[in-house]
Order: sequence, then C-alpha cells, then structure tokens
Amino acid sequence: MVPVVLHHGLFGFGELSAGPLKVSYFGSIARAISALGHPVVVSGVHPTAGVVTRARQLKENILRQLDILGRPRDRVVVVAHSMGGLDARYMVCRLGMADRVAAVLTVTAPHRGSPFADWCVLHFEKRFGAYRLLNSLGLDVQAGNDLTTMSCRKFNEQVPDAPGVKYFSVSAARPWNLVPPFALPSWRIIHDAEGDNDGLVSVKSSTWGTHLGVWPADHWHTLNRRYVLELKDPTGDITPYYLKALEKVVGAL
Repeated sequence: MVPVVLHHGLFGFGELSAGPLKVSYFGSIARAISALGHPVVVSGVHPTAGVVTRARQLKENILRQLDILGRPRDRVVVVAHSMGGLDARYMVCRLGMADRVAAVLTVTAPHRGSPFADWCVLHFEKRFGAYRLLNSLGLDVQAGNDLTTMSCRKFNEQVPDAPGVKYFSVSAARPWNLVPPFALPSWRIIHDAEGDNDGLVSVKSSTWGTHLGVWPADHWHTLNRRYVLELKDPTGDITPYYLKALEKVVGAL
C-alpha cells in the first residue's frame, strides 16, 4: 500500500520518548493508519522555524525513512497538519519532490495565513520586538512571520501546485462555546476577520485543492487533544475522520 507521511504543525514534534513513556504528535491516528497496512513515516522538524527550513527537514525525513523501509522509490501521500501543510506544499513545489509525492492532504492548514498571526506580529513584534529578541538569543521563530496573511499571500504566488500531484484539504470549525477557553481570544479575532474557524485557522484559509469538508472540531481536537466537554452531538475520536479522508485521497490516485 502507498506510504503515508504524517507531518506536524507549529510547536509540534514527531515522537518523544522518556524511558518507557512514548508520546506521538498524531498518537492513535498514526496507529490506525498503520493498521490499515500503510507504511507510516512520522516527521520531526524544527517546531518554530520558518517554512523553508521545515520543508527541507521534511524532505530529509521522508527520503531517509523510505530508505529504512526499503521503499526508496515509492511515491507517498503526505498528511500535513496545520502549518505542516505549507511545509509540504513548499517541499513538493520548490525542493524537487513532485516525483516522490502522489498527493498532499492538509488538515486545517493556514494556506492563506491567520489573522491571529497578524495580531501577534502587531502586538508582540512591531510594538516590543519580541521575535527579533528571540532570534538574537538563537531561537528560530520565523514561523511567526510566515503565518501572517500577507506572508501567505506572497507564498501562494511563489509556490504553485505541482503538476502531477493531487491536493486535498479538510477544515475544522466550532462555535465559540465549544473551543477551549484559552482559544477564545484567537477564535474571536479570526471570526471577526474570516468567519468560521477552529480557534487558530479559518475554514476560508484552510480550503485548498479538493476540499473534503469541515470537521466539527477545534484545532487541538483535530489531533485528539480534547479540552472541551462534549455533551450534545459529540465528535469524539477524530481518528475515523482521518481514515475516511485518507480513503478518498488514495482512491483518487
């Protein structure tokens, strides 16, 4: 079966281990995809670097892991969460990976940026120089600038979809009372600017290529990190949503 690459977003990670304890960004989602028979590659790139850096690391991850799996010439399906969607698109278009990637499925990715990233740049960078300070301390936080609506507008002009690669997307959205309390400020900022959103990314921004629908989840719930008690019509485990979307992608290849 086609190999599936699971690529994390901002502040994400691949797999972390501490003795017998192992934590994965995608958790049960990765295990369920593997159980279907797909060889699974889990990426691990810089959590806060810019798209260019992360995309290069993603390419290295994929090629190295395919060699380990003994499938160095296989084309893969990249399932990319959040900012990871921009990394995947850049990698395919600009880093010569169009012949190695059959399809890209982005999950609530900010293809057109996020008004909340705009707000952060305005209040933290322009007023206080927070990003420049962090960079001067050796911390790469270019992601903060790359996720603004202006940066993503330029990104989309410079990173067209690659011929021969299929692009799919899913969005997520919840009303304000069903997002975690810590996400209410960002939800409001994005809602006022772009409407329905998951607390970090709007449906408008996350729609790209063939749109496979809007999941009833907040941004964290799309990774099965649930911080809100669902009393009515619960979404529950998000894993089946991934499997259904992946089925559609693979069926279109």
